[in-house]
Amino acid sequence: MLGYGGNESLTGYPRLYIASHGDHEGGNTSAHTAHLVGSTLSDPYLAYSGALFALAGPLHGLANQVVLRWQMAMQKELRTNITHEDIRAVTSGRRSRVAIYGHGVLRNPDPRFIALQEFCQGKPELKESLIVDLVNKTFEAAPDVLKEHGKTKNPWPNVDATSGCVLYHYGLTEFKYYTVIFGVLRALGCLT
Repeated sequence: MLGYGGNESLTGYPRLYIASHGDHEGGNTSAHTAHLVGSTLSDPYLAYSGALFALAGPLHGLANQVVLRWQMAMQKELRTNITHEDIRAVTSGRRSRVAIYGHGVLRNPDPRFIALQEFCQGKPELKESLIVDLVNKTFEAAPDVLKEHGKTKNPWPNVDATSGCVLYHYGLTEFKYYTVIFGVLRALGCLT
């Protein structure tokens, strides 16, 4: 329906994306909001609309866009042949958080992040993707920098560190649509 029907890799990716984003057991903002509104015995559509409203902020529904923009800015700054040392230099010089590293609940790499990484490793076109390669190198370099600074209890990324970058690689370049996709997927968990 998105117009990418001929690309088997892209049609395989949303299956994993749906499974990894469909429900978050009420622990994040949108799922919690849906459960909270639903607990009043309100209409399920009102509960779901509450969940969608919660996706509006950069720390939740816009998170994969924030990461993608950050990765693209780093790619533009560092050009090609980016090394782990380059990434360490960029991330250690940041005054604010490294995008999507230091999740508030997860204390290890997010298993959804790992699942998306494994998907990427199994696809030749993603192994050659500059943006996916940068995600991999950031994952290998940034946690050590964050540990050295001691500014975060959790130096690991969550699922959004990869999800938008893969969508972008496959040609879905309308960033604002990423949240729409997430919202549709969230219906699976919220409404059930």
